[in-house]
Amino acid sequence: MIRVVVCDDQAVVREGLELILNSDPEIKVVALAQDGAEAVEMTTDKQPELVLMDLNMPGMNGIQATREIHTNHPDIKVLVLTTFGEDEWVFDAIRNGAAGYLLKGTPRDELIEAVKGTVSGEAHIDPAVGPKLLAKVAQTNESTSTNFAKDLSERELDVLKLLAQGITNAEIADRLFLSKGTVRNYISSILAKLDVEDRTQAAVLAVRHGLVEDY
Repeated sequence: MIRVVVCDDQAVVREGLELILNSDPEIKVVALAQDGAEAVEMTTDKQPELVLMDLNMPGMNGIQATREIHTNHPDIKVLVLTTFGEDEWVFDAIRNGAAGYLLKGTPRDELIEAVKGTVSGEAHIDPAVGPKLLAKVAQTNESTSTNFAKDLSERELDVLKLLAQGITNAEIADRLFLSKGTVRNYISSILAKLDVEDRTQAAVLAVRHGLVEDY
């Protein structure tokens, strides 16, 4: 059973997400929070596997709450919610520990898949917003480094480039004709060599350093 805390400042959104998530027998919403401070408190109290986090909220916003949760409970995943008007918030959320993001209004099945995938270690990068975020990251003033991926093997680079496009382990395995277990091993090695904590941070670095050109 995947235990989830839902955080959003709009009651109708919180309750709608609760109904959707609880409709799946493998997911249980254990708390609803109306702001970031409440989410931090409920995360400590309920110890969920995942927090579904809105970003733009009064008081403690979603970025601040994500940072608190990631610092104090690094094993608990934070999956952020965003709208098209909040693209600039998403990168800050990822830098502060968010494992991925999706759009408000995401269809039921995709929302449930995103929650399950995030808990299992996959980064959910919504394709409708991803290009904007990645373009923003690519425009940061950090220069492209030829030494960025110097420790990665050729196959690890192939995996990283696909990972940076938000592709799942299963899809990477199909494209590179590898087993899922082998892909997981490659990703673990990539994270260790790049000294990052999760797939999302690896993807951001890959784009920032010019490994994904046609996204």
